[in-house]
Amino acid sequence: MIPEFRYRIRAAEVVEHEIVHPSITILIDKDLFSFCTMEYFEDFSLFAPRAAERIAYVKEHPTLENDPGQDNLLYMTALPWVSFTSFTHPMQLHPADSVPRFAWGKLFEEGGFLKLPLSVQGHHALMDGIHMARYYEIVQAYFQQPEIPKEP
Repeated sequence: MIPEFRYRIRAAEVVEHEIVHPSITILIDKDLFSFCTMEYFEDFSLFAPRAAERIAYVKEHPTLENDPGQDNLLYMTALPWVSFTSFTHPMQLHPADSVPRFAWGKLFEEGGFLKLPLSVQGHHALMDGIHMARYYEIVQAYFQQPEIPKEP
């Protein structure tokens, strides 16, 4: 939806991917996790069963490696045990790592509202605060009216 989340720096060039795929962390044991990259499909009825298959496979074959050179990803993690006010992901500096990163925290109630910590980290050469704000607006709109398709 927001093109800047598909931009990557590759060999001093900026490229835009037509599609980016989620690369998530999954819990494989009570204290261990694995990376799990899955293919994105806009049609949820296609995406969900293939994602479930991939998660089942990775639980049997855990890894902490992503495919070298693959940057058409969105790194995502969840910390359902913790509510946070900020979150920083590790990033490689050489070569430049420009894959956006997302983290969700523990849902909590405050002032009669349900709140969900959500951190987004992107490469500032590719996106600015306005692009982050557009993303947060879309997420908020989904929470308020999940049945209505959203546009930036």
